[in-house]
Amino acid sequence: MKRKSHIAVIGSGFSGLAAAASLAKAGCDVEVFEKNEALGGRARQFSAKGYTFDMGPSWYWMPEVFEKFYNKFGKTTADFYELKRLDPSYQVIFKGFETVKIPASLDQLYSLFESIEKGSAEKLKNFLAEAEYKYKVGMEEFVWKPSLSVLEFMDRRVISSLFKLQMFSSISKQIRSNFKDARLRQILEFPVLFLGEKPQNTPALYSLMNYADLSLGTWYPQGGMYQIVKAMISICKEQGVIFHESSDVQKIAVNNKRAKGLIVNGTERTFDKIISSADYHFTDTQLLDSQYSNYSSQYWETRKMAPSSLLFYLGVGQKLDKLKHHNLFFIEDFDQHAAQIYDSPAWPDAPLFYVCCPSKTDASVAPKGKENIFILIPIAPGLKDDIGMQEKYYSSIMRTLSDYCGIEIEEKVEYKRNFSVNDFKKEYNSFKGNAYGLANTLMQTAFLKPRIKNNKIDNLYYTGQLSVPGPGVPPSIISGQVVADYALKN
Repeated sequence: MKRKSHIAVIGSGFSGLAAAASLAKAGCDVEVFEKNEALGGRARQFSAKGYTFDMGPSWYWMPEVFEKFYNKFGKTTADFYELKRLDPSYQVIFKGFETVKIPASLDQLYSLFESIEKGSAEKLKNFLAEAEYKYKVGMEEFVWKPSLSVLEFMDRRVISSLFKLQMFSSISKQIRSNFKDARLRQILEFPVLFLGEKPQNTPALYSLMNYADLSLGTWYPQGGMYQIVKAMISICKEQGVIFHESSDVQKIAVNNKRAKGLIVNGTERTFDKIISSADYHFTDTQLLDSQYSNYSSQYWETRKMAPSSLLFYLGVGQKLDKLKHHNLFFIEDFDQHAAQIYDSPAWPDAPLFYVCCPSKTDASVAPKGKENIFILIPIAPGLKDDIGMQEKYYSSIMRTLSDYCGIEIEEKVEYKRNFSVNDFKKEYNSFKGNAYGLANTLMQTAFLKPRIKNNKIDNLYYTGQLSVPGPGVPPSIISGQVVADYALKN
């Protein structure tokens, strides 16, 4: 009888969990090593003073990706959590506190656009039809490829799609040629803000994000985003995966072009294959000796990174009626903030920010009569971080929120925790403290991203947001499955 492969997975984020479950289902003995006390990577959860906070992702888009993953194991989303579609999906607050609520209904959305700019309803229909095509081709053809060679994309369907996918024009150009109102432009450009480049430099292909947003909808799993992690851990354990928390991987041991094992908390463990879902740069430069790195330091320094974030987790001892579940505060200049992330990295002079208030949808995440708030300011990766700078932004945002809500919020805050660049580095070994991985520019798309296979070691693979298909929860879940399938065959 053939011996089962013994495989180690470094990290328990979405990509690591997806890889572990897929490998175990295929008959491998799989062990997952997580350096932190809790599983889940950037999607961990913590509780304090009666509040329960999701630490990372807060947007649930592309529900079919989750469902497809669960189906692989004979499960459905409903087996793990109740999924609720948000309506409105979110609201956008512009200068002067003008508020635009984005409805879940497409007909209502068309009416909303038409009320803001005459003729825009028909243009939005055409825009979303093109976005749907890109989404379906992208999700069916692109994201499931290991992207190790351009030849993977040399089939007739993909080549014939290149023109319609608009790979070589910008999403900003597409949006601005159709919509003149600045508010509509910002609503349509916002999903790409976290992809790692200004809309002017992001391929129009990524209007597929608008289809995911406006057509497929914004959802929420009751109990919080950590319910996804719990679901995936449950699936892993059913498949026989073994988890090791508080297990710091310090080195990948290599012998004769093969990874022979891991040094974990000072002890060497032997494995047949290794998949790292830890930060790619950290794996390449810290876990491997330099002669085995896939990429040089110069390579990494020239990569365009998606933003980092300054985060505040707040427990507020009063209901805030004017907030919705998702709130985008676009009261400052969009282009100026984007330039201070991507062109001239600096702490922003006047930042846009995002407020998530899950207690609007889920009573379990805050005590009765109180609000759970997660605030995010996108910032350039690699900034010099200090508590004084963080508190400056906190005070500014508290003033803005208080003015918007008509309540002195800061004096109602019962719990507060900051999380910023240095925390991303410490907690996740994140390159330059990035929060969203590698930017999705044209020159960092598909086979131009860091490879999922180490070129110098026969049995070492990479997964996660710095590799294919890219950042975000659904892409990370796909990434783990793609790498697992490739590792099983090679």
